[in-house]
Amino acid sequence: MQLEIMPRKKRLPAGRAPLLLLLCQLVRALDVPLDPKLLEDLVQPPTITQQSPKDYIIDPRENIVIQCEAKGKPPPSFSWTRNGTHFDIEKDPLVTMKPGSGTLMINIMSEGKAETYEGVYQCTARNERGAAISNNIVVRPSRSPLWTKEKLEPITLRNGQSLILPCRPPLGLPPPIIFWMDNSFQRLPQSERVSQGLNGDLYFSNVLPEDTREDYICYARFNHTQTIQQKQPISVKVISVDELNDTIAANLNDSEFYSAKSNRERPPTFLTPEGNASHKEELRGNVLSLECIAEGLPTPIIYWIKEDGTLPINRTFYKNFKKTLQIIQVSEADSGNYQCIAKNPLGAIYHTISVTVKAAPYWIMAPQNLVLSPGEDGRLICRANGNPKPRISWLSNGVPIEIAPDDPSRNIDGDTIIFSNVQERSSAVYQCNASNEYGYLLANAFVNVLAEPPRILTSANTLYQVIADRPALLDCAFFGSPLPTVEWFKGAKGSALREDIYVLHENGTLEIPVAQKDSTGTYTCVARNKLGMAKNEVHLEIKDATRIIKQPEYAVVQRGGTVSFECKVKHDHTLIPTITWLKDNGELPNDGRFTVDKDHLVVADVWDDDGGTYTCVANTTLDNVSASAVLSVVAPTPTPAPTYDVPNPPFDLELTDQLDKSVQLSWTPGNDNNSPITKFIIEYEDAMHEAGLWHHQTEVSGMQTTAHLKLSPYVNYSFRVMAVNSLGRSLPSEASEQYLTKAAEPDTNPTAVEGLGSEPDNLVITWKPLNGFESNGPGLQYKVSWRQKDGDDEWTSVVVANVSKYIVSGTPTFVPYLIKVQALNDVGFAPEPAVVMGHSGEDLPMVAPGNVRVNVVNSTLAEVHWDPVPLKSIRGHLQGYRIYYWKAQSSSKRNRRHLEKKILTFQGSKTHGMLPGLEPFSHYTLNVRVVNGKGEGPASPDRVFNTPEGVPSAPSSLKIVNPTPDSLTLEWDPPSRPNGILTEYTLKYQPINSTHELGPLVDLKIPANKTRWTLKNLNFSTRYKFYFYAQTAAGSGSQITEEAVTNVDEGKMAGIPPPDVGAGKAMASRQVDIATQGWFIGLMCAVALLILILLIVCFIRRNKGGKYPVKEKEDAHADPEIQPMKEDDGTFGEYSDAEDHKPLKKGSRTPSDRTVKKEDSDDSLVDYGEGVNGQFNEDGSFIGQYSGKKEKEPAEGNESSEAPSPVNAMNSFV
Repeated sequence: MQLEIMPRKKRLPAGRAPLLLLLCQLVRALDVPLDPKLLEDLVQPPTITQQSPKDYIIDPRENIVIQCEAKGKPPPSFSWTRNGTHFDIEKDPLVTMKPGSGTLMINIMSEGKAETYEGVYQCTARNERGAAISNNIVVRPSRSPLWTKEKLEPITLRNGQSLILPCRPPLGLPPPIIFWMDNSFQRLPQSERVSQGLNGDLYFSNVLPEDTREDYICYARFNHTQTIQQKQPISVKVISVDELNDTIAANLNDSEFYSAKSNRERPPTFLTPEGNASHKEELRGNVLSLECIAEGLPTPIIYWIKEDGTLPINRTFYKNFKKTLQIIQVSEADSGNYQCIAKNPLGAIYHTISVTVKAAPYWIMAPQNLVLSPGEDGRLICRANGNPKPRISWLSNGVPIEIAPDDPSRNIDGDTIIFSNVQERSSAVYQCNASNEYGYLLANAFVNVLAEPPRILTSANTLYQVIADRPALLDCAFFGSPLPTVEWFKGAKGSALREDIYVLHENGTLEIPVAQKDSTGTYTCVARNKLGMAKNEVHLEIKDATRIIKQPEYAVVQRGGTVSFECKVKHDHTLIPTITWLKDNGELPNDGRFTVDKDHLVVADVWDDDGGTYTCVANTTLDNVSASAVLSVVAPTPTPAPTYDVPNPPFDLELTDQLDKSVQLSWTPGNDNNSPITKFIIEYEDAMHEAGLWHHQTEVSGMQTTAHLKLSPYVNYSFRVMAVNSLGRSLPSEASEQYLTKAAEPDTNPTAVEGLGSEPDNLVITWKPLNGFESNGPGLQYKVSWRQKDGDDEWTSVVVANVSKYIVSGTPTFVPYLIKVQALNDVGFAPEPAVVMGHSGEDLPMVAPGNVRVNVVNSTLAEVHWDPVPLKSIRGHLQGYRIYYWKAQSSSKRNRRHLEKKILTFQGSKTHGMLPGLEPFSHYTLNVRVVNGKGEGPASPDRVFNTPEGVPSAPSSLKIVNPTPDSLTLEWDPPSRPNGILTEYTLKYQPINSTHELGPLVDLKIPANKTRWTLKNLNFSTRYKFYFYAQTAAGSGSQITEEAVTNVDEGKMAGIPPPDVGAGKAMASRQVDIATQGWFIGLMCAVALLILILLIVCFIRRNKGGKYPVKEKEDAHADPEIQPMKEDDGTFGEYSDAEDHKPLKKGSRTPSDRTVKKEDSDDSLVDYGEGVNGQFNEDGSFIGQYSGKKEKEPAEGNESSEAPSPVNAMNSFV
């Protein structure tokens, strides 16, 4: 059996790892310290824990220390070999071994030389279970030799040439670091043109005059001995072309001088490496450095490519201005051909570097320690790779396995040792050596055969405290041989915890992925193997996370001002947080201006340096949280008006002191946004009965952050809070956690209890049911009780479900009842309910009102009286009395017809009422009925009455027809409502002069049987206004008015064409008035003369081919006052005046007959132009249009070149 403990899946808390890094873990021995508890009585083969490096270069000026540390049980002893033979340290007084260790200390400071102790050392650690050996440690002293003296000649060269300054440092151990400086120990500047190669030489692609100097010095720094060696300075002088020309000009003629001038620009050539190809070999894991440096003018640029692939992105770097290509962590896959390209404008050259990556041995699988119990099987595997392939060899306790003592349980198969049926004597330390020409690997792995019952190494009753919603890791570090199995249990009688909820790690750790409050408890770890069992109890507590519920906020403060940052923390009540403030992730300045007070950091007299990020860090023993805010310091400016707004919503609601009918609610206020909070409004939601509906609970002062709330039973409460300031109400907070109160009996009974019958023999009891909030518990019902008010009967009761109505049948008609409705639920009854009175169902009244009397007040109003009906015969609630009345026939008997009945209802017990809106001179019939809730009773006997005559309505119409110069005929229709017998008509009329003044009023009586009347001897061309109304014996009715105009005298219009019918109708009213004025007659004479002149001119031009677009210009210049209306109307609006004697308004008159008679005229303008049709109005004004024949109309756009139209000219004068 092979005992292995795999590495744990997740990292454990710091400080507990040593308990789990057990002997039996499958990790390399160099990394595994033994648990102290096991060291006391557990046998353990040696394990090398620390040793000096394989290539150990020492400082010859200091003592030599060669390390070798090991562990084991019993503690191992140490020995050394030097150059393959035993190194007897007792014979060398300068060599001692550190007590309890194998580390050698060689004292060469007092005497002796480091070179004496140069060699190959190996340490062996041994106890009764085996021997472990170290690597071969090659000890060499470091060397920093001087430069050999040499004479360096000054270098002179022409501007633009290339140059290599050699360094060739002395060989040292380890090799030195090379750099170039001047006499002032200042590094020489390097660029794409000047750079240092990997071999230390300084390369110039082309030189410039500024490269001239005498102190090019190469330095070699030997880090191991902290010494620097210096080469002799090199002098370089660069001669420009101008200087060269001045030197040779005296000895050459002109043609020779110019031919000696060199061509300065040239294509690139490589300074290093030489040729077109080279080879480079590197070891796996090292840094591959490839270099190409070229000369040329202009300075070449270097590019790199890999011919058979791409350069690895994350491992490729360019150094020395891209002249050096570096690939880190090189592997065999990086072998191949790399090409560097040097380019300038004159050309390009290429160099290929063939790279081969070799590999010293490296582990694929190093052998691991084995802890086996007697009789079990196991194996050690040692697999390594390299280039070339390494050779694997085994040693046992430091001796080649071929010559080691034989072990029958051991079988070697190449890189594997197979163990079967091991016994205690099989314990040993095996070494695997993998080597090739580039190096070797050596690993120790022990086989320890043990028989041990399980042991649990985690301390008993360990208390773990974990923050809620985070993983909890409970340790159960164990050991045993054979490997024990581990189980976990929760509580005293719990079953084994399953892996579908928990994570059971191979090292025994129990992981709770998301710890909750109910994860708190005692957990038991049990480890078992065939030799026994061990168990251990640990305890887990879950704590609330620390939260910053009020974070510091970004602030802008003026220089010299004060700023305050708030950091309010909520934490588990068992944890005590520590609040720390940081500035820019460092400590606060040690300055009295910074004050930390509980939840606040205050910075007074702010400076510019105080700007930055301020962080509040809240630490507990289990967690920490932080929040930051930036402070910006600005120059003092006029204080801006603060921004006011409604508050931010409260947050962090918490319920405490939870009792049956009360709870304590607390919250944290939000920002008041520069307006103090005046109050908080608390609302609740009943998720059980009215989910989503919020109700008002209470209000508290803006200074409070807690409220004691009274609750109702059997309600699933959630609360929210809103803040109020002078600007309004905040948004609601997030809802609190839910709280379900216990059930109780109802506190109240139903309201709006009523008893009304729907039929004469029933009683319908209704009520408003309790809502879910008022029910106080499940099983809400109602106890309904009733009895007759005036009887001695007992209460009758029935319990009904949660309804709102109950019907009692078989009751007497309209009898008073006493009623009560009581609520109850599964817990009990509500308090005794109040008693209300109701009535059973009503029936129709049995008796009609008597002694009905009618008193006619006037022609439209009558008063009715009646005697009341006895209450018992009403058989219900008296609603009132209802009068039915209707008009039977006309009293004149000329228009008999039946009319629709009308109804008037008089509420209550009234015994009289008025009938308004009656028609005069009419015959009416009425009756009266009593009304209750069921309906109407029988009608009283009909009563008949007549209304007297009234004044008539206005005549239905009035028309003026057949106007003549001295007469007008009136036609009318009688009134639609004569309201009596017509006696006569009255006609009044009066003239209206041109200034709208009214003349004398004439009054005329017309018999009632007339519908037409002619007025004679009127003035010609005069407007009259008429007032017309009818009369009965009761008086005069409403009047109707009308206006009309007598015709113009025909004799005065001789020689003037008659007006156009359409235009005349529209213009008659206005033109008749103007034509009577003397000033207008004079004006018309002047206009006529002007028209005559214009017509003569037009006629002359017409004969020359001119045409006149008169119609368009007439329309453009026409006076709106004299424009005709629509041809089918031809009128202005009809005059109407509510008052008879007001003077007429301007522009409101109308022709009397709506027509103007057209008269023929022999005198016209037809003789002028072609096809002219024109007319004058009655006042002599010219109307109509003047135009040529249609086929000869001028084209549009030529109007401006033609003579003005005489019609337009006329219009401009009118």
